[in-house]
Amino acid sequence: MIDLPFFHVVRESSLENKPSPLLLMVHGFGSNEQDLFSFSRSIPSEFTIVSIRGPIKTPGMGYAWYDIYFDHKGNKTYDIEMALKSRDLIIEFIKGCSIEYNTDLNNTTLLGFSQGSILINAVALTYPKNVKNIISMSGGIDPSIINLSKDNLNDLSFYISHGIEDEVLPFNQAKESLSFLTQNNIGYDFETYPVGHGVSPENFKSMLSWLSKKAL
Repeated sequence: MIDLPFFHVVRESSLENKPSPLLLMVHGFGSNEQDLFSFSRSIPSEFTIVSIRGPIKTPGMGYAWYDIYFDHKGNKTYDIEMALKSRDLIIEFIKGCSIEYNTDLNNTTLLGFSQGSILINAVALTYPKNVKNIISMSGGIDPSIINLSKDNLNDLSFYISHGIEDEVLPFNQAKESLSFLTQNNIGYDFETYPVGHGVSPENFKSMLSWLSKKAL
C-alpha cells in the first residue's frame, strides 16, 4: 500500500485485469467524505469511486479544504495558501490511485459540490492533462487559485449545475464560471434547477447520464 494524502472511502471497480475509470468525489465546506459517497449506489460498477475528506476540521462532524473567514461587515476571505496546497495534493492523490486501485490516469472524473466544486475546477484548469471530466455542482471558478494551463484545456469536459435560488454561492457565480470557460474556449454543459444550495433528483439523474456518456 502507498501513503495517499487524504483519508478516503472507496468503492472498487467491477472491472478485472484492466485499469478502471476513476470518479473522485470532493465534498463541500463543513461536510465529509460520506456525503457525496452516498451517490455511489447509483453509479455504474465500472467506476472506481473514491471520496476524500478535507484536511481541516470544522465544527461538528465536518471538514474543509481551506478555511473561510468573515470580517465584521460580513465580507468573506479565505486561506489561499491552504487552497493551493489542497489543489496540488489532489493531483498527487489521483496519481496514487492509479497505483493503489489500478485506475486509468487517462480517464479521471472529478465530482465536487460547493467548496469542493471550486477546488476541482482549480485542479482541472491548472492540471488539465491529469483530468478528463469535471462535474461541478453549486460551485464556481476562482481565478486566484488557478494557474491556468496553456495546454490540454480543450480536452476537458465540464458539467456545471447550479440552483437558481442558491443563497450560499449565488447563481451569478455560475454565470461567471461560464464566462471564464467561454473566454478560454473550454467546452461545457450547463443546467439550472429551481432549488437552493443542493442537488435535486432531476439534477442527479442528469449528472449520471452525462457521466456515463463521457467516461464509459
